[in-house]
This record gives sequence, C-alpha cells and structure tokens, in this order.
Amino acid sequence: MTTLQAWVDDFRALGYDDADMLRVIPQDSDDGADGGLIAARLKSVSTTFFIAPGPEAHSPEWAVTFEPREDAAPLPAGRVMTLSGELAMLAALCSFLQARSEAFLANA
Repeated sequence: MTTLQAWVDDFRALGYDDADMLRVIPQDSDDGADGGLIAARLKSVSTTFFIAPGPEAHSPEWAVTFEPREDAAPLPAGRVMTLSGELAMLAALCSFLQARSEAFLANA
C-alpha cells in the first residue's frame, strides 16, 4: 500500500487536474499482504470506481472498475466534457501504473 501511495503521489505531481479525487485504500488479500487499490468518486457524475491490478498474478496491467448505478445519469454537454477529462485522467493513470508495475516487477 505504501508503494501504491507513492505512485499515486508521483502521478498527482504530474499536474492532472482531477488527480486530487484519487485515494489509496486497503484491499483485502487472501495472503494477508499489505495491498491497496485506488478509489474515487467522479465529479461529473455520482459514479464510484476503483482501480486495481488485473486478475492474473504478477500482471502489470491495471483496470478501472465502475460500480453499478441504480439510476440513469443524463448529462448536459458541459458535464459530458468534464466526464471526458476525468476518463482521460483515469486512462493516463492506468498507463502510468502499468509502467511503474512493469519496472517494479523487472527489478524484483
């Protein structure tokens, strides 16, 4: 979890406008490891998501999982534009985390 927090802090330092919404939270693991995942709530819609490594062991890939919504979320053009910026930041974060994971695994 400490490593993941450092990576998120490094990502924030790159200056992405919406990176302040990211937070590292504990992730339950079967082996009791000090794991974490990234959670946040989008500003443009009331959708919660989390970012975690792929399901395969030692995979450097990261994925965004959007939690289900109960209601439709109609958005005017301005909020769609805001959402597109938030999604672009999430895509950049996943690429950033994948690069960090690949480097980490190469040095392990």
